Amino acid sequence: MEKARIEFLKELTEASGVSGFELEIKNILKKHLKGLAEVEEDKLGSVIFKKQGASSGPKIMIPGHMDEVGFMVKSITEKGFIKFIPLGGWMPQVVLAQQVVIKSSKGDVTGVVGSKPPHLSTEEERRANKGIEMKDLFIDVSASSRKEVEDDFGIKPGDPIIPVCAFTQMKNRDYYLAKAFDNRIGCALFVEIIKALQNEKHPNTVYGVGTVQEETGLSGAKTSSWVVNPDVAIVAEISIAADVPGMENEDGILKMGQGPSICLIDRGMIPNLKLRNLVIETAKKHNIPFQYGAMTGGTTDGTAVYVHTKGVPCIYIGVPMRYAHSPAGIINMKDYENTLKLMLELIKVLDENKVRELVP
Repeated sequence: MEKARIEFLKELTEASGVSGFELEIKNILKKHLKGLAEVEEDKLGSVIFKKQGASSGPKIMIPGHMDEVGFMVKSITEKGFIKFIPLGGWMPQVVLAQQVVIKSSKGDVTGVVGSKPPHLSTEEERRANKGIEMKDLFIDVSASSRKEVEDDFGIKPGDPIIPVCAFTQMKNRDYYLAKAFDNRIGCALFVEIIKALQNEKHPNTVYGVGTVQEETGLSGAKTSSWVVNPDVAIVAEISIAADVPGMENEDGILKMGQGPSICLIDRGMIPNLKLRNLVIETAKKHNIPFQYGAMTGGTTDGTAVYVHTKGVPCIYIGVPMRYAHSPAGIINMKDYENTLKLMLELIKVLDENKVRELVP
C-alpha cells in the first residue's frame, strides 16, 4: 500500500493542472477510481465520484480541489519574452528564477522566470530597497522574437504556465517535497477513502469531488454542490504548517508530524460546531493525533459548500504543509496517513441520526 500511495501522489503532483486547466488531473482520478464509483461531472469540469453505502443518505461530500496555483500567458514582447499573470495567490519573491513549463499548441515549452538583474539597478533603486513586483517579471523561453514564440513554439496568450518541481523523498524518509500538494492531497484522500470503503460498511453515501478553480474563486465547489446536494461536507485539504525559523515563539502554529489539523475558523467559514466536536471525539477515541488550526488569511472549498441552499454542516481537515503557494511544498507522510484514518472513522459514524443531530 505504501509504495502504491507514493506512486499515486507522485503521479498527481507531477501532473499539470493550474486553475481552469484541470483535465489532466481529472483523467488521473477517473483512471484510479474506474469501476469503484459512479461518475458524474458538472458543467464547469468538476468531477463527482459516488460511492453508495448501506443507505442513499445522508450524502457525505468530500471536496478536494484539483487545481494548483500557477500562471497564464498574458502577452509576448517583441523580443520573445513572456509576460504573465498569476492564477491564485503568489508572492513575487518565490517566483523569480523558477523553472516553468508553458503548455502550448505545439507541446511543452520550458522557461525560467527572470527580472532585471541587481547589477543593473540604479542607485535610486538600491537606496529605495525596492522589492520585486509581479509586473516586472517575465519568462525566458530561449526565443529571439515574438514571431518565433508564436510560430515555432506555438505559445499564445491564455496558455497555462506550470511550476516545475519533481516529487522527491527527502533525507527524513517521512518527508516529501513536491509542487501541487495544495491540493492534490485532498484528491488523493478522497480516492483512498473510496477505495477503502469497498471493503467497509458505511451508513451513508460518499461523494468524492474533484473541484475546479478553487484557487481563483471556489467556482467548482459552488457548482458541484448543486450536483451532490450534500447533507454533510468534509473538506480534504492541506493546512499551513509554520514550524520554521521566525515562528518559534508563536502560539498555536501547526507543526509537521503531529497529525491532521482540525479547523476552528478560516477566512470564509466557522465550521459546524457539533461536527467539529464529533471530529475531535472520533480522533480521541481512535488515538489519532490531531492539532487545532486557525487560518484567518485563507479559505477553502468549504466557504462555498457550507452555505449551499439552506446550509451544510461542514468541517475542514488539513494535512500540515510547509511553503504553501510556492513552487515547492513539504509534507510528512504520517500526517497524511493519520488524516486518512480520521476521515474514514468519521464517515463510519455519520448515519442519519448522527447527521440530524448536527443541526445547530
